[in-house]
Amino acid sequence: MTSLRMTAALAALGATLLAFWPTTWTAASTEQPAADTQAPDFTGADRWFNSAPLNIDSLRGKVVLVEFWTRECINCIHVLPHTKALYHKYHDKGLQIVGVHTPEYDEERDPVLLRKAIGEYGITWPVAMDNNSRIWNAYANHYWPALYLIDQHGHIIYSHVGEGGYDVTEQRIRQLLGYPQGT
Repeated sequence: MTSLRMTAALAALGATLLAFWPTTWTAASTEQPAADTQAPDFTGADRWFNSAPLNIDSLRGKVVLVEFWTRECINCIHVLPHTKALYHKYHDKGLQIVGVHTPEYDEERDPVLLRKAIGEYGITWPVAMDNNSRIWNAYANHYWPALYLIDQHGHIIYSHVGEGGYDVTEQRIRQLLGYPQGT
């Protein structure tokens, strides 16, 4: 292939990627589940940290924020201060956070290293170790970090992937907890 044809082919590929990628990212970061989507259970967790095993039925009546993360994900680490702030602000008002640690790399499967990371990061809410991606697959999740907000009846009503959207997530939590809008 001549260099001119190669340059033209690369330019066309680049234009296609630029046209497609922002739309895909925007759609992924603002996914909204279908109304009345029942939240999958936490079946298949290898072990639990900071809690006995949990299930969706035992959490009825609470607002639940399920956070998919992995200990070596820099984006997950960036989201962590915001998750901590939500936990400290709303836990005693009915918010339960459940971390689901689904490893991306083999070294993230070690429960000893996960326990150490939970301690170092100051995570005090329940964390399910999902080494076989059973919970990940039940939620049809594809991203780290990913948040799923579950109402008091066990339905997923909101999701967000990646960093950002902190104000929107908090506002949705406040609505579910019964706070007046705008306060």
